[in-house]
Amino acid sequence: MGLLWRVAWESSFVELSRQVGGGGPHPSSEAILVVYFKRSGGMGTKKRVGVGLLVLGVVALDLATKRWALERLSDSSSLEVLGGLVPITLTFNRGAAFGLTIGNDPRWFFIPVTLIAIAFLLLLIRQSGATEGGRAGAAALVLGGAIGNLYDRVRWDRGVVDFIGPIDLGFMDWPIFNVADTSITCGAILLAVSFFREDARNRRDAKSETGEEGELDSATGP
Repeated sequence: MGLLWRVAWESSFVELSRQVGGGGPHPSSEAILVVYFKRSGGMGTKKRVGVGLLVLGVVALDLATKRWALERLSDSSSLEVLGGLVPITLTFNRGAAFGLTIGNDPRWFFIPVTLIAIAFLLLLIRQSGATEGGRAGAAALVLGGAIGNLYDRVRWDRGVVDFIGPIDLGFMDWPIFNVADTSITCGAILLAVSFFREDARNRRDAKSETGEEGELDSATGP
C-alpha cells in the first residue's frame, strides 16, 4: 500500500520534475517540492516558506486528526463536544467532500482528478507574485486539503476518513466532514475572493486608462 501511495504521489509531479530536473533523472517528490517552492516566481523567501509550511501544516493536522478518529472511535460511533453542538462521528466517505457521492466506485475517478488539481494549484502558487501572498496562501489551503484526502483514497478503498458532524443547523444536518474538507472550502472561498478582486481592479484600471486617453485626445484635438 505504501508503494501505491508513492506511485500516485510521484505521478502528480511528473511535469514539475521535468522543470526541476531538466533532462536528467527525475528527483524524488520531496526534492521536487522543496525546489519548487524555492523557485516560485516572484514570491519572496518568507512567503515561499510560509506557503510551504501552510501546506505541510494542513496535511499534518488532517492526518493526525484522522488517526485520532480511527483509534478513538469505532465505525459509526460518536462523541459530543462543545456541549453536543459538534458531534464526532467516524465514517468513511467514498465520494466527494461533505458526503457527496458519484457512482458506485468513484475512487479511481477522484484520484486522477485530484492529481490534476494538485498540479494546477502548484502552478497557481508558482505564478503568484510578490503582492499576491493571499492568493498563494489560499491555494496552499486547498493544496494541503487535497493531499490529505488523496492519501486516504490511495491507501485503501474504504474512502476518506470523515468524523466532524453531522451538525444540526435547524433546517438541515450538515454532512460529516474532516479537516481537509474545511481547508479546501476555506481556501476555495479565499481564491474566489482573490480572483474577484483582481477582476475588479483590472476593470478599474482599464476604465482609468480609457479616461486618460479621452482627455489626451481632447487636449491634442483641433
